[in-house]
Amino acid sequence: MRRVIGIIVAAALAIAIAWWLAGLTGTVGATIAGYTIETSTPVALVALVVVVLVLHLVLKTLSGFLHLPQRLSGFRARRRRIAGNEAVTRTLVALASGEQGTARAEAARARKLLGDTPQTLLHAAEAARLGGNDDEAAILFRMLSDREDAGFLGLRGLFRQAMARKDWDEATLLARRAEALRPGTNWLRTERSELAIRTGNWQQALALAAPESPTAAYAVAAAQSEPNMSRAVRMAGRAWKDSPDFVPAALVYATKLREAGRESRAQSTLRDAWKRAPHPDLAALALANTPDPAQRLKEGGKLALGNPGHPESLFLLAGLALEAGNVAEARRNAEAARDAGMNQQRLWRLFADIDAADQSEISVPMTRSYALRLVTTAEADPGWRCESCGTPQANWLPVCPTCQTPGRIVWGAATRPKLIAS
Repeated sequence: MRRVIGIIVAAALAIAIAWWLAGLTGTVGATIAGYTIETSTPVALVALVVVVLVLHLVLKTLSGFLHLPQRLSGFRARRRRIAGNEAVTRTLVALASGEQGTARAEAARARKLLGDTPQTLLHAAEAARLGGNDDEAAILFRMLSDREDAGFLGLRGLFRQAMARKDWDEATLLARRAEALRPGTNWLRTERSELAIRTGNWQQALALAAPESPTAAYAVAAAQSEPNMSRAVRMAGRAWKDSPDFVPAALVYATKLREAGRESRAQSTLRDAWKRAPHPDLAALALANTPDPAQRLKEGGKLALGNPGHPESLFLLAGLALEAGNVAEARRNAEAARDAGMNQQRLWRLFADIDAADQSEISVPMTRSYALRLVTTAEADPGWRCESCGTPQANWLPVCPTCQTPGRIVWGAATRPKLIAS
């Protein structure tokens, strides 16, 4: 409807203009080179419009001829750009599908068509890396890192290469440069945290830790590696207060207190930790400076008072009593540990040692033989092991040396392999 109305309005305007021109009076004359031309005013106006239109068409045609080379160049540039973008797309598809040869060929074609843009350089570098040509990839990443508009991309690629070949010094330098370009980037924060873990920079690892990170393990490791004694004590104390049930935290705090000459505070920490989570390492550290067996039994009794009914307390007292020569007390505590639910190999080995030391009239060899037979069917002894890969460790470590997973070394019994009956 609007189009019809527009046509009607335009036709009316045309008719009105034609009517107006037809109604003009007078004549127009012009003398050119001795020739005189006279015509009516309406005809003169129409002729003027026609001349203007003809001149416009002539000038436009001449301009088109003059700009023809430029237009042809622009046409070729557009064709190259379209072909280059298609090569970029094919490069991305090849990279995603792991097609090394296609990725490198299409990346080279994209560079040839589009030049060394951040996009083409990055794709060429990733294609080279996918094909195992790390040297070529490094050259391309360096070209990227030298650009003001895409320096971070190049530094990221070089950083990944340094981490892969475990060149920690180079990775640290690249991380600093990347941080200067884009401070606080999430990816960079994560990678810097990983680098800090790999290099043992636990204070930085703690500072960069994400909420889900094992910060207790980082804090313990940071306190262990701190050379300044007063700062080490403060850091260890903070780690223990933040994670009072974490045995390594209590161990490092008590160790640092002892090294600082604060033995009483160290023993208090160990007793408090035993109340929360009895552990053989706590007892070993508490009794490390007590060589006399009788005194060790006395000090062990103080420690066990914090959690007297726990199987670990009863097992500790049984072993210390046997060391002190008190076989009857050792047997009583070992039986109490058994009755409290302990059924581990170490308990039955202790029973065998108690029976071997027993000089009473009971049939010691038979009893000891029975205890040794129970060792083969009892639960495995607890120990430090990695939750991630299952590898046992002699001591607690902040990072598993086998799978490099941080914060997964835990205390517990190893799983026995199932025996399949033939």
